[in-house]
Amino acid sequence: MTPLYRYRSVVVDDVRTAYIDVGEGPTVVLLHSGEYGASALLCWEHNIAALATRYRVLAPDWLGFGSTDKVFDFVSGRARRIRHMRRFLEVMDVTSAAFIGSSMGGGVLSAVAAEHPVVFPVAALVLSSAGGFAPDNASRRALLDYDCTVESMRQIVSVIFHDPRWASDDEYVLRRHAASLEPGAWEACSAPRLRRPGEPARSSFGQPDRVPYEQITVPTLLVAGADDPLRERGYAAQIADRLPHGQALVYSNCAHMPHIEHAQQWNEDVLAFLAKEYA
Repeated sequence: MTPLYRYRSVVVDDVRTAYIDVGEGPTVVLLHSGEYGASALLCWEHNIAALATRYRVLAPDWLGFGSTDKVFDFVSGRARRIRHMRRFLEVMDVTSAAFIGSSMGGGVLSAVAAEHPVVFPVAALVLSSAGGFAPDNASRRALLDYDCTVESMRQIVSVIFHDPRWASDDEYVLRRHAASLEPGAWEACSAPRLRRPGEPARSSFGQPDRVPYEQITVPTLLVAGADDPLRERGYAAQIADRLPHGQALVYSNCAHMPHIEHAQQWNEDVLAFLAKEYA
């Protein structure tokens, strides 16, 4: 059974910010994905215990997600979320850390590490199903067109996991569904796609991946699922080839959540990477 972790909270520039903080040692920061109902706990519950055997694990809820205040900036958008996370790290006195990001969290990390490396104090980087071209396909539509019903959440789960047992697990689907119904959660997750009439739709999906990966100088591990419908096949190896210090692992029978779907293997691989590249 997966351990339960107690959330703590801290006020960061008037924003109540929720986070999990366990373990001792060098700091590892976990940044969660961005699907409806996402949070640090739901994203990392299968990984925190293993990482905390060697490291201090700090897993915050992004601005607008989980138990952090449901705030979205319609002017600066993602930049506000990044500023908030930077201030959270300052408040928590994180001066150097290994950063691990899933999907949206990894996408933010790769862009920041490449173009604005002073924003987050990254000493090593793990990208779990992050980076590369993100097609605007039927699977992506299943995630974006969430209507707050249980069956719609089940459809999301069926996309992000390759093994159908996750989508058939009513308890798991209902946990994610309940998280997506927290006051303000749907609105904060939907807000990036809102637009004025006549303005082009806001979307980073179906657009070229323009992150200059060659500029990421820290050791970087990419972990991908071979059956991920939300990324182009082979993207992880392509990105790793562009990184000065990059490597890629691809798991068979795995979709968009390798750290959950193949948690034991992911934990072993990431711990081995951190032991070699980060102290």
